[in-house]
Parts: sequence; C-alpha cells; structure tokens
Amino acid sequence: MVKKAFAYRGKGIEEIKKMSLNEFMKLVPARSRRTLKRGFTEEQKKFIHDIETGRGKLRTHCRDLIVIPVMLGKKLLVYAGNRFEPVVIGEEMLGHRLGEFVLTRKRLKHNAPGIGATKSSGALSVK
Repeated sequence: MVKKAFAYRGKGIEEIKKMSLNEFMKLVPARSRRTLKRGFTEEQKKFIHDIETGRGKLRTHCRDLIVIPVMLGKKLLVYAGNRFEPVVIGEEMLGHRLGEFVLTRKRLKHNAPGIGATKSSGALSVK
C-alpha cells in the first residue's frame, strides 16, 4: 500500500515550508489567522528565533503559540504545569496551538479503598 502524500489545504509540505508567514496565514482557520495577524509576543519571538537557529534544548511555556512551518520536524519541550513534555512537531499539527498536544492533567487511577474510606472498612483487621 502506497502512503498518500501529506497536503495541508491543498498545498504540499515542501510548498508550505517555502511560504512566508503572511502566505501561511491565509491557509489557517480564522482564529489562528487572527492570532498570527496580531503578531507574536516578545517571548514567542525569542522562542521562534531559537528554533530557527537550533540552539540548545527548546523549552517553552508558550502553550498558546501557533505551530508554523518553521517548527516542522523539531523536537520541543512544552510546559505542562509542573513538567516539560516532549513534542515532535509533525505536518498534522500546523495551525494548532502547542498546548493542544500536551495534557496538563494526568489520568487518575483508583486503587482499592483504604481503611476508613467506607463504613464497612472499619471492621477490617489491620495486618
């Protein structure tokens, strides 16, 4: 089976990488386009510059940063509230925000109830 080539809004991945930010803005949905049109914050500008130069570990707290073509193929560490989670930026992530790919809450797993958790558990012997 032949893998189908990725296309974002009818554009190939090579075309998208060559686009300027203004051309890419025309492809993304309205909410992302409006965010990009306003411009990046100073922290976001610094982070994008670090991505372009490829300096050190790319760690960020900017969970609201829109994924742009410059980031494709990069491994970033995005803050999840108490830790940095690794994220590899793929083609499907274009136009989304970094925070969408890093969950801030861990899945909760319940065990057996402890002593005193229910009325009947008080009758159990403690070994």
